[in-house]
Amino acid sequence: MPDSPNRDIEIRAETAQVPYRAALDLMTARNTAIAEGSASELIWLLEHQPVYTAGTSAAAAELLDPRFEVVEAGRGGRYTYHGPGQRIGYVLLDLKKRARDVRGFVHALEGWVIATLGDFGVESWRAEGRIGIWTRDIDGREAKIGAIGVRVRRWVTMHGFSVNLDPDLAHFSGIVPCGIDEFGVTSLAQLGLAVSAEAFDRTLLARAGEFLAALEKPCPSAA
Repeated sequence: MPDSPNRDIEIRAETAQVPYRAALDLMTARNTAIAEGSASELIWLLEHQPVYTAGTSAAAAELLDPRFEVVEAGRGGRYTYHGPGQRIGYVLLDLKKRARDVRGFVHALEGWVIATLGDFGVESWRAEGRIGIWTRDIDGREAKIGAIGVRVRRWVTMHGFSVNLDPDLAHFSGIVPCGIDEFGVTSLAQLGLAVSAEAFDRTLLARAGEFLAALEKPCPSAA
């Protein structure tokens, strides 16, 4: 892995779609194995078939049209959509080896995605009180381009982030994404950028060392 601190971390990048339930089962088992010291940490990049996932704070009224399978994800957050054209990053790391700081992990994860989007010329940011990664859409309004949702069990992380490369944005209309209905959803394609999964993965992993280094110290007080 480029510029990574000396960690034994498996990098897995899938080219075929992975069913969400299968990925969730694998993540859960791997999380346990990492906590027990019988498996290496994992950064897993992939794409799902269309699915709505419900976080622990999901409200039934925010599921507007269950046109796709709905899965209880066990992560924090509310409803989100995953599907073709969206790159998912599942990050399974042992925070006992780093700063035991869940907020710091989320902050570093957001920063990793923001820096990667910047490499493609897209300015994005955190927004106070709103989960996710935000940018300016083609109409000039703020819109979500990436989602963040994590879970930590025995100080080992699971789940992670999603970034909209070129998904069918109409599929988001079946839910209130992350419980926020005042803002839209956008993608790199809608912003006029054709970015393949391979190109995104390569750019993201080139910054993996920076992301991991940020986990060695507590989260800054300012977001």
